[in-house]
Amino acid sequence: MAPLIWQKSSFSGEAANCVNVAAAPDGTLRLRESDDPDVVLAANRAGLSALLASIKEGDGAGA
Repeated sequence: MAPLIWQKSSFSGEAANCVNVAAAPDGTLRLRESDDPDVVLAANRAGLSALLASIKEGDGAGA
């Protein structure tokens, strides 16, 4: 498997701890926190979009 190219969230600004995202060759997205980079979550685009929409709506899905 090719190494993932991680990108820092623009929301993190200059913070030391931030969220990183990468696109995997299989089309899924990978997420990790910079302070624990060995823990990686995988999501498809539809699932991640639904999670972010739910968090933005404030219905408690992100809690």
